[in-house]
Amino acid sequence: MPAPRYHIIGNYFSPYVRKALLFLELKGLDYEIDPIAPFIGGDRFQQLSPLRRVPVLVDGARVVNDSSVICQYLEDRHPETPLYPADIGDRAQARWLEEFCDARLGEVVVWRMFFQKGVKRLLFGEATDEEVFAKARDEELPAALDYLESQLPADGFAFGAVSIADLSIASFLRNAALVRCAVDAQRWPRVAGLLERTWALPAFAKLVALETAIARTPVPEQHAALKALGAPVSAETLGTWPPRRGVMRIE
Repeated sequence: MPAPRYHIIGNYFSPYVRKALLFLELKGLDYEIDPIAPFIGGDRFQQLSPLRRVPVLVDGARVVNDSSVICQYLEDRHPETPLYPADIGDRAQARWLEEFCDARLGEVVVWRMFFQKGVKRLLFGEATDEEVFAKARDEELPAALDYLESQLPADGFAFGAVSIADLSIASFLRNAALVRCAVDAQRWPRVAGLLERTWALPAFAKLVALETAIARTPVPEQHAALKALGAPVSAETLGTWPPRRGVMRIE
């Protein structure tokens, strides 16, 4: 019996979507993606995601929302390539690090940095709130990195083999890099080392290559551009234009 073909909704630039895509890639699962950007999606999308959030995973008749739930769902369905630590305590800590990224780095990196420098300007034509961005860059992100530095080993991945913890940290700090905020390897050597190892994974590099290729492509044209690049995009999209401000979040 062929492996199931999963359908995922969400844009490559979302760290929440990136995390789910890494699970699909590292587990060698067949999937297609409707790469709708944050704040894009009509009524059909809202039927699948009542909170108007991405990613959404569709597995036949089943719809799974929220990146953390999606990753656990894929882990349970495909345990032969584990991406959670086997030890119960380590698994709990890995989930906590994922939650720390989803919550704290989501606030700081996604909403106060990436949204300010990217989404707000490109989708809504609004100016960056430089005060918000500067505080996130100079105070809030360093505090979060201090905490992560205290939780990571001196070398290797967080729990030996690559896990949800590494993928989460690397996914969110990729968005910091996209707004030119690099992790200082002198101040945070453990975080920087983890990023270097995780970003070097072929699955991660594959997703970064697609992000880079469409970075300057207008949002309404990204679906076609990704298809031309050979990305596994869906035949149809739930994306609509113009974008809706609404309550959509990217988690």
